[in-house]
Amino acid sequence: MTEISPRAQFARLLEREESSLDLAEAALVIAQEEYPALDPAPYLRRLDGYAERVTARLSGEEDPMTVVGALNQVLFEEEKYAGNREDYDDPRNSFLNEVMDRRLGIPILLSLVYLETARRARLPAFGINLPGHFLIGYPTRGQGLRLDPYDGGRLLSERDCAERVAKIFGGKMSLTPEHLQPVVPRAILVRLLTNLKNLYVESRSFAKAHGVIDKLALLTPGEWVEVRDRGLVLYQLRRYHPALDDLKIYLANAPNAADRTDILELTEIISRRLREDPSGDRP
Repeated sequence: MTEISPRAQFARLLEREESSLDLAEAALVIAQEEYPALDPAPYLRRLDGYAERVTARLSGEEDPMTVVGALNQVLFEEEKYAGNREDYDDPRNSFLNEVMDRRLGIPILLSLVYLETARRARLPAFGINLPGHFLIGYPTRGQGLRLDPYDGGRLLSERDCAERVAKIFGGKMSLTPEHLQPVVPRAILVRLLTNLKNLYVESRSFAKAHGVIDKLALLTPGEWVEVRDRGLVLYQLRRYHPALDDLKIYLANAPNAADRTDILELTEIISRRLREDPSGDRP
């Protein structure tokens, strides 16, 4: 039986309707870039168990505060999930398997655990893509609830969110109503993958960065910057033929890009190398 690559698994997940996209399954496929032998099944069963425990506390007619209280009790009081404040930049905070094993993570991964527990319990929690700090929302008849999984599920007012944004960006960004709107699962995956992309590029782990950027390109067709970045990573890996293909695609589709001159110069360098060595993909 042929083994399916993480890229192919991810592509299959993206074929699903937005409402049935399993963020946890997608995040575990993403984590296979770092952990090739990772089996998602035990982690998905664990999330099923969390959801069963939440459901057991509810009769189905509770108000939103009661529902959020049940979710918070299971995830933060019993399971002890928490934000990793001592080592926020630890790479393990960005992989769902590590977050679930260690009960530590960054806001978006903790939010993902919360969202997937809620979805499995058929509860309408949603993600809030607050700049610099991902949150969870829960609908009410009024403005809705906002809570922070990085801080034990603490409820936040709109003023709290505005102060958070101002602090993160040193007063250079202000909260807008759009920042508090629900985001679709694919947008959450974009943010997760972008975090990993930055992590791998900064550490010069270009082979792993390629796998992540390739998934971003699948997830965001028409975002030509991802095709460019995939080409740049392939260049670093000395895979000159596919690098040149990606950079040419970028130039053809982004004629007014600010970096067009730089990318043109790089394509000329790559073309020259390929003329000198037509095999082109040898280190």
